[in-house]
Amino acid sequence: MEIPLFPLNTVLFPGGPLPLRIFESRYIDMISRCMKHDSPFGVLLIREGQEAGPATMHTVGTLATVTDWYQGSDGLLGITAIGSERFELLSADRQHDGLYVGEVALLPAVPSMRLPEEHQGLAHILENVLNELGRLYENLDRHFDDATWVTYRLVEVLPAAPQQKQEVLESTDIPNCLELIAQLIRT
Repeated sequence: MEIPLFPLNTVLFPGGPLPLRIFESRYIDMISRCMKHDSPFGVLLIREGQEAGPATMHTVGTLATVTDWYQGSDGLLGITAIGSERFELLSADRQHDGLYVGEVALLPAVPSMRLPEEHQGLAHILENVLNELGRLYENLDRHFDDATWVTYRLVEVLPAAPQQKQEVLESTDIPNCLELIAQLIRT
C-alpha cells in the first residue's frame, strides 16, 4: 500500500484526534487529494530533522483520515484527522515538492481487552481530562472499559516525551503500558 506521509513531532494513536494547521503547499495538495479520494495519509514521528524540511522518521506510524476542515482567518487550512490503523513503513521516497510517499504494511490491531480492576482509577482520571479538553474529544466514541483505548487516550494527553509515546504505539503489551502510565501519573 502506497500512501503520502506526514512526518510530525507528535505521535498519532488509533482512534485519536489530530488537529493540524497546514501552510505548506505540499501538504495542502496532499490533504486536498486525500479528501477528494477519501484516502488516508500516514503520520510518523520524526526521528531526526524538522517538520518543514527533510526528516528521517520512525518506522511505525498510524493512518489518518480527515474528518473536518476549515479555512482560518489567517488563511491557513485547519483540519482534524482521526487515527485508524497502525502501519510499518517499508520504504519512503521524497518527491520533488518535498512530500514523502511511502510503501507501508498494515500491522495487526492491538486487541481490545477489559480494563483491569487495579487500573479503573485511570479510566476515571481520563474521563475527567477528556471532559476538560472539550471540542477535540467531545465526538469521539468513549470506551472506558477497554484497556487499549484507555492506554492510547491517556498517552495522547499526558505530557510524556514523544519517544515514550512512540514506544507505546509500537507496543502490543497493553498491561505493561498501563503500568508505565500509572507510574507516570504517580510521579
